[in-house]
Amino acid sequence: MKTKLIIEQHIHGAFGVDFNTCSADDIITVAQKLLLRGVGGFFPTLVTDSVPNLKRQISCIKEVAQNLKWDCARILGIHLEGNFINTLKKGIHNPEHFLDLTIENYKELEDDFIKIVTLAPELDKGLIPYLKSKGVKVQAGHCVGGYISMCDGVTHLFNAMSGIEHRSASTSLSALLDDNIYTEIIADGLHLSDDILKMIFKLKPVDKIILISDALPITYSDIKETTFADNKIYYDGQKATSKTGVIAGSTTLVPDIIKILGKKDMFHPKFIENVYKYHNIGYLGEMEWDEEFNIVSVTTMNNK
Repeated sequence: MKTKLIIEQHIHGAFGVDFNTCSADDIITVAQKLLLRGVGGFFPTLVTDSVPNLKRQISCIKEVAQNLKWDCARILGIHLEGNFINTLKKGIHNPEHFLDLTIENYKELEDDFIKIVTLAPELDKGLIPYLKSKGVKVQAGHCVGGYISMCDGVTHLFNAMSGIEHRSASTSLSALLDDNIYTEIIADGLHLSDDILKMIFKLKPVDKIILISDALPITYSDIKETTFADNKIYYDGQKATSKTGVIAGSTTLVPDIIKILGKKDMFHPKFIENVYKYHNIGYLGEMEWDEEFNIVSVTTMNNK
C-alpha cells in the first residue's frame, strides 16, 4: 500500500525534545528523525506556558522552519494548545498561565506562523472571529461547551472535553453530529477504547477524521521521569501520567498509530489525506507500507 507522507498536526515533542523548552538544534534533530519514520510535515504543538516563553519558542521554531535542509520533515506551522482553555478541563495544563479569550491577550503572543489554536469556545470574548479572519484554524479543546459550530475542528475528541450527555449538549456529542467539523483522535489504544473508536468511525464522515499522536517529549527516548507543562510526568513503559494519574499525552507517533489501527482492521488511507485537505497542503512525498503496516520506503519531494 502506498500513501502520502504523514503529517503530525499535534505533537509536543519526541526523542527527548520538548518544543516548549528546546533549542533550534533540538528542533532540527526531531525534524530529521520524523522524516525517517515517514512524517513529511508537522506542527510543533505548544502547551500552556508564560507569554514570554511562548513568544521565545514561537520565534525559535519559525526561524528553524525557514532554514530546514532536505533531510528534514517540514515544519508547517505552530499549533498553540493552551492559555485559552477551560480550567474545568485543564488536564495537566497549568491554570496560572490561562488567559481570557480576548483579541488583546492573543496579540501578546500573536505570530503569523501560528496556524492552529486550541481553545474553549464557551469562554470566547471575541477571539474566535479574529482568529478565523487571520486564517487560523480554531479547534475546540479542553472545554465543556456544546456549541462549537464556529470551530474548524476538535482537539483530541473525547479527551479533555465534556463527554456525551443524554439530557444536554456537549462538546463530544456536537463534534460527532456536525459533519463540517474535523476531529482529531488519539487512536493509540490508551486514550480511546476500541468501542469508542468504532463509534467515531461509524458516525463521522471518513474525510473529517485526523489521526494525531499528541506525542510527548519522552516518545522514542529513555526518559522515565520529566517535567512537562509544569508537571512531573512519569512513564511506566505503557502510558505517561502526572502524579495524580492524569494522562499527559501519547508516547507513540502517528506511524505507530496507523500500525495499531491496521492490525485491528480500522485504518483508512483517508485518515492521512484529510490533514492535507484541512490545511490545503501540497504534495510532500509518499511512503509504502507492507501488509503488516511496516514502513517499507519513504520518498520525499527531494529524492523523488
